[in-house]
Amino acid sequence: MSAKNSSALRRKLLRWYEKNKRDLPWRRINDPYAIWIAETMLQQTQVKTVLPYYDGFLTAFPNVDTLARAPRERVLRLWSGLGYYRRAENLSSAARQLMRRNRGKIPRDYDELRALPGIGDYTAGAILSIAFQQRYPAVDGNVRRVLSRLFDLKNQTEVRARATQLLPRSRPGDFNQALMELGATLCAPRVPNCAACPVNSECAARQSGDFGRLPLSRKKNDFKDVTWPLAVVRRRGKILLRRRAATSVLARLWELPGGEIVKREKAEIALRRELHDSAGSFPAPRRIGELRHGITYRRIRAPVYLFDCPSAARIGLPGTNWRWATVSELDDFPMSSMIRKALRVFDLHEKNLS
Repeated sequence: MSAKNSSALRRKLLRWYEKNKRDLPWRRINDPYAIWIAETMLQQTQVKTVLPYYDGFLTAFPNVDTLARAPRERVLRLWSGLGYYRRAENLSSAARQLMRRNRGKIPRDYDELRALPGIGDYTAGAILSIAFQQRYPAVDGNVRRVLSRLFDLKNQTEVRARATQLLPRSRPGDFNQALMELGATLCAPRVPNCAACPVNSECAARQSGDFGRLPLSRKKNDFKDVTWPLAVVRRRGKILLRRRAATSVLARLWELPGGEIVKREKAEIALRRELHDSAGSFPAPRRIGELRHGITYRRIRAPVYLFDCPSAARIGLPGTNWRWATVSELDDFPMSSMIRKALRVFDLHEKNLS
Protein backbone atom coordinates (compact mmCIF):
# COMPACT_ATOMS: atom_id res chain seq x y z
CA MET A 1 0.00 0.00 0.00
CA SER A 2 1.35 3.40 -0.98
CA ALA A 3 1.95 6.16 1.56
CA LYS A 4 -0.93 8.13 0.01
CA ASN A 5 -3.35 5.21 0.35
CA SER A 6 -2.17 4.54 3.90
CA SER A 7 -2.87 8.13 4.86
CA ALA A 8 -6.35 7.99 3.35
CA LEU A 9 -7.13 4.77 5.24
CA ARG A 10 -5.92 6.29 8.52
CA ARG A 11 -8.09 9.35 8.03
CA LYS A 12 -11.17 7.26 7.29
CA LEU A 13 -10.66 5.06 10.31
CA LEU A 14 -9.97 7.91 12.71
CA ARG A 15 -12.94 9.93 11.44
CA TRP A 16 -15.20 6.90 11.83
CA TYR A 17 -13.82 6.22 15.33
CA GLU A 18 -14.45 9.79 16.49
CA LYS A 19 -18.10 9.56 15.47
CA ASN A 20 -18.87 5.97 16.44
CA LYS A 21 -16.66 4.89 19.36
CA ARG A 22 -18.41 3.50 22.39
CA ASP A 23 -18.31 5.62 25.54
CA LEU A 24 -16.13 3.40 27.75
CA PRO A 25 -14.63 4.53 31.08
CA TRP A 26 -11.01 3.76 30.12
CA ARG A 27 -11.35 5.99 27.06
CA ARG A 28 -12.03 9.07 29.19
CA ILE A 29 -8.60 9.01 30.84
CA ASN A 30 -4.91 8.89 29.99
CA ASP A 31 -3.69 7.45 33.32
CA PRO A 32 -1.27 4.64 32.35
CA TYR A 33 -2.13 2.65 35.49
CA ALA A 34 -5.87 2.70 34.78
CA ILE A 35 -5.23 1.83 31.12
CA TRP A 36 -3.03 -1.10 32.23
CA ILE A 37 -5.86 -2.41 34.42
CA ALA A 38 -8.40 -2.02 31.60
CA GLU A 39 -6.24 -3.70 28.98
CA THR A 40 -5.48 -6.59 31.33
CA MET A 41 -9.17 -7.10 32.06
CA LEU A 42 -9.96 -6.98 28.34
CA GLN A 43 -7.56 -9.82 27.49
CA GLN A 44 -9.78 -12.59 26.04
CA THR A 45 -12.79 -10.96 27.73
CA GLN A 46 -15.64 -8.97 26.22
CA VAL A 47 -16.26 -5.33 27.12
CA LYS A 48 -19.72 -6.08 28.56
CA THR A 49 -18.11 -8.56 30.99
CA VAL A 50 -15.39 -6.12 32.07
CA LEU A 51 -17.60 -3.07 32.69
CA PRO A 52 -19.11 -4.22 36.03
CA TYR A 53 -15.61 -4.90 37.41
CA TYR A 54 -13.50 -1.99 36.19
CA ASP A 55 -14.68 0.90 38.38
CA GLY A 56 -14.86 -1.24 41.51
CA PHE A 57 -11.33 -2.52 41.02
CA LEU A 58 -9.95 1.00 40.53
CA THR A 59 -11.87 2.25 43.55
CA ALA A 60 -10.29 -0.46 45.69
CA PHE A 61 -6.83 -0.11 44.12
CA PRO A 62 -6.52 3.41 42.64
CA ASN A 63 -2.77 3.21 42.01
CA VAL A 64 0.20 0.87 41.87
CA ASP A 65 0.99 1.31 45.57
CA THR A 66 -2.46 0.23 46.82
CA LEU A 67 -2.45 -2.76 44.47
CA ALA A 68 1.03 -3.80 45.57
CA ARG A 69 0.12 -3.63 49.27
CA ALA A 70 -3.19 -5.47 48.92
CA PRO A 71 -3.37 -9.11 50.04
CA ARG A 72 -3.63 -11.34 46.99
CA GLU A 73 -6.80 -12.90 48.30
CA ARG A 74 -8.48 -9.48 48.25
CA VAL A 75 -7.31 -8.87 44.68
CA LEU A 76 -8.70 -12.27 43.65
CA ARG A 77 -11.97 -11.58 45.47
CA LEU A 78 -12.55 -8.40 43.46
CA TRP A 79 -11.64 -10.30 40.28
CA SER A 80 -13.96 -13.17 41.20
CA GLY A 81 -16.19 -14.05 38.25
CA LEU A 82 -14.12 -12.23 35.62
CA GLY A 83 -12.22 -15.37 34.65
CA TYR A 84 -8.61 -16.07 33.63
CA TYR A 85 -7.50 -15.52 37.22
CA ARG A 86 -3.81 -15.67 36.39
CA ARG A 87 -4.28 -12.08 35.17
CA ALA A 88 -5.10 -10.92 38.70
CA GLU A 89 -2.08 -12.79 40.10
CA ASN A 90 0.13 -11.13 37.48
CA LEU A 91 -1.25 -7.67 38.25
CA SER A 92 -0.42 -8.14 41.91
CA SER A 93 3.10 -9.43 41.15
CA ALA A 94 3.78 -6.68 38.62
CA ALA A 95 2.62 -3.96 41.03
CA ARG A 96 5.00 -5.20 43.71
CA GLN A 97 7.82 -5.32 41.19
CA LEU A 98 7.05 -1.74 40.09
CA MET A 99 7.17 -0.52 43.68
CA ARG A 100 10.55 -2.17 44.22
CA ARG A 101 12.20 -1.11 40.96
CA ASN A 102 10.35 1.89 39.56
CA ARG A 103 8.84 3.75 42.53
CA GLY A 104 5.38 2.68 41.43
CA LYS A 105 5.53 4.34 38.01
CA ILE A 106 4.44 2.61 34.79
CA PRO A 107 7.48 2.44 32.48
CA ARG A 108 7.50 4.28 29.17
CA ASP A 109 9.96 1.76 27.76
CA TYR A 110 8.70 -1.23 25.76
CA ASP A 111 11.26 -3.74 27.06
CA GLU A 112 10.68 -2.71 30.66
CA LEU A 113 6.94 -3.17 30.25
CA ARG A 114 7.36 -6.56 28.58
CA ALA A 115 9.50 -7.71 31.51
CA LEU A 116 6.56 -7.31 33.91
CA PRO A 117 4.42 -10.37 34.72
CA GLY A 118 1.36 -10.66 32.48
CA ILE A 119 2.35 -7.95 29.98
CA GLY A 120 2.79 -9.23 26.45
CA ASP A 121 3.19 -7.51 23.10
CA TYR A 122 -0.44 -6.43 22.91
CA THR A 123 -0.72 -4.95 26.41
CA ALA A 124 2.64 -3.17 26.14
CA GLY A 125 1.65 -1.68 22.80
CA ALA A 126 -1.75 -0.59 24.12
CA ILE A 127 -0.27 1.14 27.19
CA LEU A 128 2.49 2.91 25.25
CA SER A 129 0.26 4.07 22.40
CA ILE A 130 -2.82 5.07 24.42
CA ALA A 131 -1.22 6.48 27.58
CA PHE A 132 2.06 7.80 26.14
CA GLN A 133 1.25 8.30 22.42
CA GLN A 134 4.19 6.18 21.31
CA ARG A 135 4.11 4.42 17.92
CA TYR A 136 3.64 0.80 18.97
CA PRO A 137 1.00 -1.51 17.50
CA ALA A 138 -1.56 -3.18 19.77
CA VAL A 139 -2.59 -6.34 17.95
CA ASP A 140 -5.42 -8.24 19.63
CA GLY A 141 -7.83 -10.72 18.05
CA ASN A 142 -10.01 -7.95 16.64
CA VAL A 143 -7.07 -6.18 15.01
CA ARG A 144 -5.75 -9.45 13.55
CA ARG A 145 -9.12 -10.12 11.97
CA VAL A 146 -9.50 -6.59 10.55
CA LEU A 147 -6.02 -6.40 9.05
CA SER A 148 -6.09 -9.97 7.73
CA ARG A 149 -9.30 -9.23 5.86
CA LEU A 150 -8.27 -5.79 4.68
CA PHE A 151 -4.92 -6.82 3.20
CA ASP A 152 -5.26 -10.59 2.63
CA LEU A 153 -2.54 -11.33 5.20
CA LYS A 154 -1.56 -14.93 5.89
CA ASN A 155 0.19 -15.02 9.27
CA GLN A 156 0.91 -13.18 12.49
CA THR A 157 4.21 -11.76 11.24
CA GLU A 158 2.52 -10.09 8.29
CA VAL A 159 -0.25 -8.73 10.51
CA ARG A 160 2.17 -7.15 12.99
CA ALA A 161 4.30 -5.66 10.23
CA ARG A 162 1.25 -4.08 8.59
CA ALA A 163 -0.06 -2.79 11.94
CA THR A 164 3.31 -1.13 12.56
CA GLN A 165 3.48 0.35 9.06
CA LEU A 166 -0.01 1.85 9.33
CA LEU A 167 0.52 3.62 12.66
CA PRO A 168 0.36 7.42 12.32
CA ARG A 169 2.92 9.65 14.00
CA SER A 170 0.15 11.50 15.81
CA ARG A 171 -2.70 9.78 17.68
CA PRO A 172 -1.30 6.23 17.52
CA GLY A 173 -3.44 5.28 20.53
CA ASP A 174 -6.64 6.41 18.84
CA PHE A 175 -5.67 4.57 15.68
CA ASN A 176 -5.03 1.32 17.57
CA GLN A 177 -8.37 1.71 19.32
CA ALA A 178 -10.09 2.46 16.00
CA LEU A 179 -8.88 -0.89 14.63
CA MET A 180 -10.02 -2.66 17.80
CA GLU A 181 -13.39 -0.92 17.70
CA LEU A 182 -13.91 -1.81 14.05
CA GLY A 183 -13.28 -5.48 14.82
CA ALA A 184 -15.46 -5.44 17.93
CA THR A 185 -18.47 -3.71 16.38
CA LEU A 186 -18.51 -4.16 12.57
CA CYS A 187 -15.88 -6.63 11.36
CA ALA A 188 -17.40 -9.53 13.27
CA PRO A 189 -16.01 -13.07 13.02
CA ARG A 190 -19.02 -14.61 11.28
CA VAL A 191 -21.28 -11.90 9.82
CA PRO A 192 -19.33 -8.66 9.22
CA ASN A 193 -21.33 -5.49 8.60
CA CYS A 194 -19.43 -4.45 5.48
CA ALA A 195 -22.01 -1.86 4.42
CA ALA A 196 -21.22 0.27 7.51
CA CYS A 197 -17.44 -0.23 7.38
CA PRO A 198 -15.50 3.00 6.71
CA VAL A 199 -12.78 1.16 4.74
CA ASN A 200 -14.89 -1.35 2.82
CA SER A 201 -13.63 -0.09 -0.54
CA GLU A 202 -10.06 -1.11 0.43
CA CYS A 203 -10.99 -4.53 1.84
CA ALA A 204 -9.56 -7.56 0.03
CA ALA A 205 -11.94 -9.94 1.80
CA ARG A 206 -14.99 -7.98 0.66
CA GLN A 207 -13.78 -8.03 -2.91
CA SER A 208 -13.11 -11.78 -2.89
CA GLY A 209 -16.03 -12.77 -0.65
CA ASP A 210 -13.65 -14.83 1.52
CA PHE A 211 -13.88 -13.71 5.15
CA GLY A 212 -12.20 -16.75 6.72
CA ARG A 213 -8.87 -15.10 7.48
CA LEU A 214 -6.74 -16.75 10.17
CA PRO A 215 -8.17 -19.11 12.80
CA LEU A 216 -10.22 -16.99 15.20
CA SER A 217 -10.89 -19.57 17.88
CA ARG A 218 -10.45 -23.21 18.69
CA LYS A 219 -12.05 -25.66 16.34
CA LYS A 220 -15.15 -27.32 17.67
CA ASN A 221 -13.44 -30.68 18.09
CA ASP A 222 -10.61 -29.08 20.11
CA PHE A 223 -12.97 -28.64 23.06
CA LYS A 224 -13.30 -31.30 25.71
CA ASP A 225 -16.66 -32.29 27.23
CA VAL A 226 -16.22 -32.80 30.97
CA THR A 227 -18.45 -34.01 33.80
CA TRP A 228 -17.44 -32.16 36.98
CA PRO A 229 -19.68 -32.94 39.99
CA LEU A 230 -19.68 -30.47 42.87
CA ALA A 231 -20.49 -31.10 46.52
CA VAL A 232 -22.31 -28.69 48.81
CA VAL A 233 -21.30 -30.13 52.18
CA ARG A 234 -23.40 -28.66 54.98
CA ARG A 235 -22.89 -28.99 58.72
CA ARG A 236 -24.60 -26.94 61.41
CA GLY A 237 -25.49 -24.19 58.96
CA LYS A 238 -22.00 -23.93 57.45
CA ILE A 239 -20.69 -24.87 53.99
CA LEU A 240 -17.37 -26.60 53.38
CA LEU A 241 -14.91 -24.78 51.08
CA ARG A 242 -11.44 -25.61 49.89
CA ARG A 243 -8.76 -23.48 48.26
CA ARG A 244 -7.21 -24.59 45.00
CA ALA A 245 -3.47 -25.09 44.68
CA ALA A 246 -1.32 -22.20 43.47
CA THR A 247 -0.26 -24.16 40.37
CA SER A 248 -3.71 -25.32 39.26
CA VAL A 249 -6.35 -23.86 36.95
CA LEU A 250 -8.23 -21.17 38.95
CA ALA A 251 -5.22 -20.99 41.29
CA ARG A 252 -5.84 -19.96 44.91
CA LEU A 253 -9.58 -19.55 44.46
CA TRP A 254 -11.98 -21.09 46.92
CA GLU A 255 -14.39 -23.70 45.64
CA LEU A 256 -16.87 -26.38 46.53
CA PRO A 257 -15.23 -29.81 46.64
CA GLY A 258 -15.44 -31.60 43.32
CA GLY A 259 -13.57 -32.25 40.14
CA GLU A 260 -13.46 -33.93 36.78
CA ILE A 261 -14.74 -37.50 36.72
CA VAL A 262 -12.12 -40.10 35.88
CA LYS A 263 -13.34 -42.27 32.97
CA ARG A 264 -16.70 -43.82 33.94
CA GLU A 265 -16.44 -43.12 37.66
CA LYS A 266 -19.76 -42.45 39.39
CA ALA A 267 -20.31 -38.89 40.61
CA GLU A 268 -20.82 -39.88 44.25
CA ILE A 269 -17.61 -41.93 44.30
CA ALA A 270 -15.70 -39.06 42.71
CA LEU A 271 -17.01 -36.62 45.32
CA ARG A 272 -16.16 -38.91 48.23
CA ARG A 273 -12.66 -39.20 46.80
CA GLU A 274 -12.38 -35.40 46.65
CA LEU A 275 -13.60 -35.22 50.25
CA HIS A 276 -11.11 -37.86 51.41
CA ASP A 277 -14.12 -39.85 52.64
CA SER A 278 -12.91 -43.38 51.99
CA ALA A 279 -14.53 -44.56 55.23
CA GLY A 280 -18.01 -43.41 54.17
CA SER A 281 -18.52 -40.87 56.98
CA PHE A 282 -21.07 -38.94 54.92
CA PRO A 283 -24.60 -40.20 54.27
CA ALA A 284 -25.74 -40.59 50.66
CA PRO A 285 -25.95 -37.18 48.95
CA ARG A 286 -28.98 -35.69 47.16
CA ARG A 287 -28.66 -34.39 43.62
CA ILE A 288 -30.17 -30.87 43.76
CA GLY A 289 -29.44 -29.52 40.28
CA GLU A 290 -26.99 -29.10 37.46
CA LEU A 291 -25.18 -26.28 35.67
CA ARG A 292 -23.23 -25.78 32.45
CA HIS A 293 -20.00 -23.84 32.29
CA GLY A 294 -16.89 -23.29 30.17
CA ILE A 295 -13.30 -22.96 31.40
CA THR A 296 -10.53 -22.57 28.78
CA TYR A 297 -11.04 -25.54 26.44
CA ARG A 298 -13.44 -27.45 28.72
CA ARG A 299 -17.21 -27.60 28.28
CA ILE A 300 -18.38 -28.57 31.73
CA ARG A 301 -21.54 -30.30 32.89
CA ALA A 302 -21.61 -29.96 36.68
CA PRO A 303 -24.26 -31.86 38.67
CA VAL A 304 -24.57 -30.43 42.18
CA TYR A 305 -24.97 -32.74 45.18
CA LEU A 306 -25.92 -31.84 48.75
CA PHE A 307 -24.20 -33.71 51.59
CA ASP A 308 -25.68 -33.16 55.04
CA CYS A 309 -22.73 -33.92 57.24
CA PRO A 310 -23.45 -35.28 60.74
CA SER A 311 -21.77 -33.29 63.49
CA ALA A 312 -19.91 -36.36 64.69
CA ALA A 313 -18.61 -37.35 61.27
CA ARG A 314 -14.85 -37.50 60.90
CA ILE A 315 -13.60 -35.66 57.84
CA GLY A 316 -10.14 -36.43 56.57
CA LEU A 317 -9.22 -32.95 55.38
CA PRO A 318 -5.46 -32.38 55.51
CA GLY A 319 -3.82 -28.97 55.64
CA THR A 320 -5.22 -25.48 56.04
CA ASN A 321 -6.87 -25.12 52.63
CA TRP A 322 -10.25 -26.25 53.92
CA ARG A 323 -12.70 -24.02 55.75
CA TRP A 324 -16.27 -24.01 57.01
CA ALA A 325 -18.18 -20.81 56.17
CA THR A 326 -21.66 -19.56 56.88
CA VAL A 327 -23.83 -18.68 53.90
CA SER A 328 -23.49 -14.98 54.75
CA GLU A 329 -19.67 -15.30 54.66
CA LEU A 330 -19.47 -16.89 51.20
CA ASP A 331 -19.24 -13.54 49.39
CA ASP A 332 -15.99 -12.83 51.25
CA PHE A 333 -14.18 -15.67 49.46
CA PRO A 334 -12.73 -15.27 45.93
CA MET A 335 -14.49 -17.88 43.80
CA SER A 336 -14.92 -18.67 40.14
CA SER A 337 -18.20 -17.97 38.39
CA MET A 338 -18.81 -21.73 38.14
CA ILE A 339 -18.81 -22.06 41.92
CA ARG A 340 -21.09 -19.02 42.24
CA LYS A 341 -23.50 -20.74 39.85
CA ALA A 342 -23.42 -23.88 42.00
CA LEU A 343 -24.17 -21.85 45.11
CA ARG A 344 -27.16 -20.31 43.30
CA VAL A 345 -28.36 -23.86 42.56
CA PHE A 346 -28.10 -24.59 46.29
CA ASP A 347 -29.86 -21.32 47.21
CA LEU A 348 -32.71 -22.09 44.82
CA HIS A 349 -33.03 -25.58 46.26
CA GLU A 350 -33.30 -24.19 49.78
CA LYS A 351 -35.91 -21.60 48.74
CA ASN A 352 -38.02 -24.27 47.08
CA LEU A 353 -38.06 -26.23 50.33
CA SER A 354 -39.18 -23.28 52.46
